[in-house]
Amino acid sequence: MTGRTLRLSRLRRVVPEGRGGRARRRGAQPKVVALGGGMGLSASLAALRRITGDLTAVVTVADDGGSSGRLRDELGVLPPGDLRKALAALCGDDDWGQTWARVIQHRFQSKGDLHDHAVGNLLIVALWEQLGDHVQALDLVGRLLGAHGRVLPMSAVPLELQALVKGHDPERPDEIDTVRGQATVALTPGEVQSVHLVPNDPPAVPEAVEAVLDADWVVLGPGSWFSSVIPHLLVPELLDALVETKARRILSLNLAPQPGETDGFSPQRHLEVLGRHAPKLALDVVLADQAAVLDRALLTEAAQRFGAAVELAPVARTDGTPRHDPELLAAAYDRIFRMHGRIGPWR
Repeated sequence: MTGRTLRLSRLRRVVPEGRGGRARRRGAQPKVVALGGGMGLSASLAALRRITGDLTAVVTVADDGGSSGRLRDELGVLPPGDLRKALAALCGDDDWGQTWARVIQHRFQSKGDLHDHAVGNLLIVALWEQLGDHVQALDLVGRLLGAHGRVLPMSAVPLELQALVKGHDPERPDEIDTVRGQATVALTPGEVQSVHLVPNDPPAVPEAVEAVLDADWVVLGPGSWFSSVIPHLLVPELLDALVETKARRILSLNLAPQPGETDGFSPQRHLEVLGRHAPKLALDVVLADQAAVLDRALLTEAAQRFGAAVELAPVARTDGTPRHDPELLAAAYDRIFRMHGRIGPWR
């Protein structure tokens, strides 16, 4: 038995048996885990918190740009930015929640060293240094904010994202180069062929693995495909949990290709590259905005390779920007939770 398998088996033993890992009383809410990073994960959380109070975000920790990158370089800490964004998305709609959401998202504007640092990044890092525990510190910030859910890093070590990119140099369109760093990968010219993490076998945060094993539903995406979504599948223990969990798994597709890393990608192309990075991963539902799918038959064919059904729904804002509407996305998730697979005991 490998060390990774042993660690996963130990975690599995602490999750009681039952639907989605444990028995639930009638009337309980669905236990949902959302994986991703950046604004894509924030959009998903803003929708999911409208339909369940039992919500956990598992967040990528490969960011190396902006305030997060500076703190990471100076202090050797996990990049806090995507964790901060997830916490802000879970803040309540009352005055307390909205005030704290604005505070932790506030960025200093100056000509000094504090310029462009986010208040929430500094708060999170200060608590990490005080408590010496990533999860305990994030839980404490969540309580301070009145967050409607829990936020966890996917790994407890800072990660570097590397990509193999064809045509990164426009003068050498057929050559493949290695591009390093999440911020660079997200905006790279050329065609991303694959991504990997350094170190290549990072340990997962045990609480994140346990949350996936104990979930009713796991939601992957939307978000930057190569730099926020796929990295979760490159953490071996987390991928093992995603493959083995009894939870239903939903993949939420982006509204439009992202300039740089997914230029020209169709919805089905997103699925194809996901499958190349995690060939053992099965899905139950693929959710896409109905206006973003030009050929449902091709998307259905790609989804069937994962064992998934396709659900199309209007989930975009009506202002023409490629952003999800929280109310519409919540309605789509709620309908999927009700209709697909087992009808949970919370209904």
